Amino acid sequence: MRVARFSLDDEPRFGVVGDDGGTTVVAPLKGDPLYAGFDLTGQKLPIDDVRLLAPVIPRSKVVCVGKNYADHAAEMGGEVPAEPLIFLKPNTSVIGPGEPVFYPQQTEDLHFEGELAVVIGRICRKVPAADAAKVIFGYTVANDVTARDLQSRDGQWARAKGFDTFCPLGPWIETDLDPADLRVTTELNGDVKQDGRTKDMIFSVADVIEYVTSFTTLLPGDVVLTGTPAGVGPMQVGDTVSVTIEGIGTLTNQIVADEDDEETETYA
Repeated sequence: MRVARFSLDDEPRFGVVGDDGGTTVVAPLKGDPLYAGFDLTGQKLPIDDVRLLAPVIPRSKVVCVGKNYADHAAEMGGEVPAEPLIFLKPNTSVIGPGEPVFYPQQTEDLHFEGELAVVIGRICRKVPAADAAKVIFGYTVANDVTARDLQSRDGQWARAKGFDTFCPLGPWIETDLDPADLRVTTELNGDVKQDGRTKDMIFSVADVIEYVTSFTTLLPGDVVLTGTPAGVGPMQVGDTVSVTIEGIGTLTNQIVADEDDEETETYA
């Protein structure tokens, strides 16, 4: 089942994406399926008539795994981690499909990182790997946008990974999916830059869930990014980046300049 979050007349809603006589439609739900289940309203809306949003806004955090593919660890000049390398992105970094990724003025080396994302479905702590599927609501596509020069300069990754718009998610959540061997590709302006498979992860989805919940509680709607294959590289203003994961779909965003607007106050 594909679960989308969308807007119609500026009202965010949830719905189930499906086919209706050859037309892709969204069947709206009465509430957030993470809490209210799958209670359909009876409507069907052509998907072209709605605007897809980030399929989930993490309730508390986005948990990420660094260097979870050996080929990516090698291209970054590091060794394969002995245990999952964990960092966080704030939930304010999340945007949806079609929304712009802002190129911050503080960086000169902005990179894409296409990844499989896991959406948590229930409060969970100390989950054995064998039970990981019980706490997963579904899977979506992510781009772990990274200011590579800031990552190197800062020594820790909070700023380099945490700017607003640095966590595109979408286009929807697939609830019925085996994550063991999925193709992950990233295209920059139509050219394939990353082409990997989740079977090559150093730590599986289940392993990551077990490790993360050994030290922190995950909440419904929290998102876990599982790492990126080799091929990461720079993006420029005007570029279009598309991440595709087999069995889910394609997430596309454009890079735009983050320019100061003297007429707009951005502070509270």
